[in-house]
Amino acid sequence: MPEESEAAEKVMYFILGAFAGAVAALLLAPRSGEETRRIIASKAREGADYIASRSKQVHEKAAGLVDRGKETIQQQRDQFSAALEAGKQAYREEREKAQS
Repeated sequence: MPEESEAAEKVMYFILGAFAGAVAALLLAPRSGEETRRIIASKAREGADYIASRSKQVHEKAAGLVDRGKETIQQQRDQFSAALEAGKQAYREEREKAQS
């Protein structure tokens, strides 16, 4: 999971860098101020939409991993409980044999 987190972080930095580069290019482009502001606002909305979409995907994936982890822990608990109960039963049987 740390590798996925690092990859997601790199992608996020790349996107932020690309966004910053796009803003700088727009600011230095020979356009009117109003047109440039409109373009910047449009790109900012696109970036915000992408980030919201990506964060939702990451959240859903993390929730799935948490659910799988809970299931695994429950399975381990069940197996441990079954093994413990089997050990208790074996102990009782051996104790009864020794008393007979």
